[in-house]
Formats: sequence, structure tokens, C-alpha cells
Amino acid sequence: METNRFETFFDAIIAIVITVLVLKIPQPASPTLNAVLDLHTMYIAYLISFLILYNLWYANHNLFGLVETIDNTTLWIYGMMTFVISLIPYFTIWLANNPNSIATETMFGVIFIVTHILNTLATKAVYRSNPYNTNLREINHDSYYMNLPLILIIIGFILTYSGYPQGIYYACLTSIVLWVLIGRLIRRGHDEN
Repeated sequence: METNRFETFFDAIIAIVITVLVLKIPQPASPTLNAVLDLHTMYIAYLISFLILYNLWYANHNLFGLVETIDNTTLWIYGMMTFVISLIPYFTIWLANNPNSIATETMFGVIFIVTHILNTLATKAVYRSNPYNTNLREINHDSYYMNLPLILIIIGFILTYSGYPQGIYYACLTSIVLWVLIGRLIRRGHDEN
């Protein structure tokens, strides 16, 4: 399949998920600064989810800029990833409404772990379906640095289950920053070559 149609579909899904996310944020109870600040957990949860979705879109945009076709395996993996990211608004709002709940923390972390794993599998499938693409071979997506966000979220699980109630929440936020920085370093290395 040509990537143009698929990239347009994937972009639309991410845009819809981000739109649903922002529409789920309630208006402040009154027109005061305190009422706005009372929603701080909602804003942080939205920021985490937005940054993960944006970074996913940006990474795939750069990847699909280098390839012209993908195979059925890649489509199926992206289909599963689309299903998982469509659940992000649900779990984001659940977490924002219950920031000290271990169940919400766990599901929030699990959704991003599954997204990370599926994105890694999808990237590898794109590589396999384009074995002779020289532009693709120059980028090092097999770097172990790409798994540091996953490791941070697992550390967040350990913190959450050892008594620090918002471990996964902050691990997700930290892993996003790390994911963005790693992506920039890899792209900068590619641009210098």
C-alpha cells in the first residue's frame, strides 16, 4: 500500500483523538484563577497525552517521509495501535479525575507501554517492508535509547506499587520529555550525515 493514503488516515485519527481529549476537559466552576488551578491534574494529564500523541505523529511523519510503500503486517500493527490510541482520552480523563488511584495510574501507564511497544513493532515492520531503502538504513531506530521511555514508565510502576502514589503519572511525563529529546538527537544525527 502507498503510504500517502495511510499517513492521511493515521493523521486524522490522531487529530480526532486530540480533539476528543480537549473536549473532555471541563470548564472551570467559576471565572476565577483558583477555579482554573483546581483543574491542574486535568491539564497535566492532557499535556502528557497530547505530547505522546504529537510525538507519535511527528515520528511517523518523519518515517513515512522516507518510504513510499508499506506491507499488510505494518497495516495490521498500525491498526492495533490506532485502537489503543483511541482509548487514550478515556484513560486520561479517568486519571485526571482520580490522580491518586493506583488503578488509574496503572491503566494510564499500560496504555502508553502498549503504544510504545506497538510503535516499535510498526517501525520495525516498515524497515522490513523496505529493505533496500538507503534513506531508511541511515537512521538508527534500533538504538537502545529508544527504549528509555519504556524503562522510565516501568520505574514509575515500581514507584507506584511501592508507595509513591503518582509514580506512573510523573514517569509518563518524564518519559515524554526523554522521548522527544532522543528523537531530536537521532534526527539531528541523520541531518548531519
